[in-house]
Amino acid sequence: MKILITGGAGFIGSHVVRRFVLNYPQYEIINLDKLTYAGNLENLQDIESKENYRFIKGDIVDREFIDGLFEREQFDCVIHLAAESHVDRSISNPLEFVYTNVVGTVNLIHAFKTHRKNPEGFFYHVSTDEVYGELSDEGKFTETTPYSPNSPYSASKASSDHFVRAYHETYGLPVKLSNCSNNYGSHHFPEKLIPLFINNIRNRKPLPVYGTGDNVRDWLFVEDHAAAIDVIFHKGGAGETYNIGGNNEWKNIDLVRLMCKLMDQKLGRPEGDSEKLITFVKDRAGHDFRYAIDSSKLMNELGWEPSLQFEEGLSKTIDWYFENEQWLEHVTSGAYLEYYKQQYEQR
Repeated sequence: MKILITGGAGFIGSHVVRRFVLNYPQYEIINLDKLTYAGNLENLQDIESKENYRFIKGDIVDREFIDGLFEREQFDCVIHLAAESHVDRSISNPLEFVYTNVVGTVNLIHAFKTHRKNPEGFFYHVSTDEVYGELSDEGKFTETTPYSPNSPYSASKASSDHFVRAYHETYGLPVKLSNCSNNYGSHHFPEKLIPLFINNIRNRKPLPVYGTGDNVRDWLFVEDHAAAIDVIFHKGGAGETYNIGGNNEWKNIDLVRLMCKLMDQKLGRPEGDSEKLITFVKDRAGHDFRYAIDSSKLMNELGWEPSLQFEEGLSKTIDWYFENEQWLEHVTSGAYLEYYKQQYEQR
């Protein structure tokens, strides 16, 4: 089986690629990534020489390139993870999110429909819980929750979800979808809250918290997310949607205080020292109050469940960043781009 994984050099994608390459040597895994600021081939150094793995640099917005790729490679299945994903960036540059998340997704699924030869092949689209909008203090998102996106990012992902379902309903194309909560773990680009604050605490820089810090998020360990994608890929039903959550709701301010506590312990600082770095800033435009995922469908029908709780996962994540200072330095300095040139362009 030949599987295309898009966005496989990014945070979540690299975990998925590694899992499939190592666990399924009978599959041929092709990793397609544009290598924007968040795509880093250093995330995959340990598998780049595997016989069942290939990397291709390319842009999913380039329709001619995508069509040629699908015609040439004849993929059996697609796992689509490539996306612009940072909400703040979507507010300052919404058109980039429309092109990548909407146009890029349609280019991929249309090329898959056009060139698909394996009748058992399918298109698996990975999305976000932000398409559902926001919750009050009660309830959780289910697979039947109406869409109500509030940011350019979530609107672009909602649109891509609708297009994938439209190709299933209109053309009978086999598809699978999943919507996940906030991910955390190793190899996370340091613009996102947890890796940003790990780096800032270590360097005694301010910890900017939006508004009052009372916004609530459900946190999913990235390796648990990769395991869920694995299960859905192999066992999920055609046309089905599965919500993936960590069952770990935290107020932003409580999460930051927990990080400060763990970091103080690991750095040998006095208790409460890092909390002095917390700085409340003007709230983000369209900032959803609360997200919470109901994963019962995935758990009951396919047997998946999270492997750990948030405090343990956060501690492991902090340890990884401590043990991989060079990775973080390369990402923050842009030096990781040289790795691509050395491995691919200069051969």
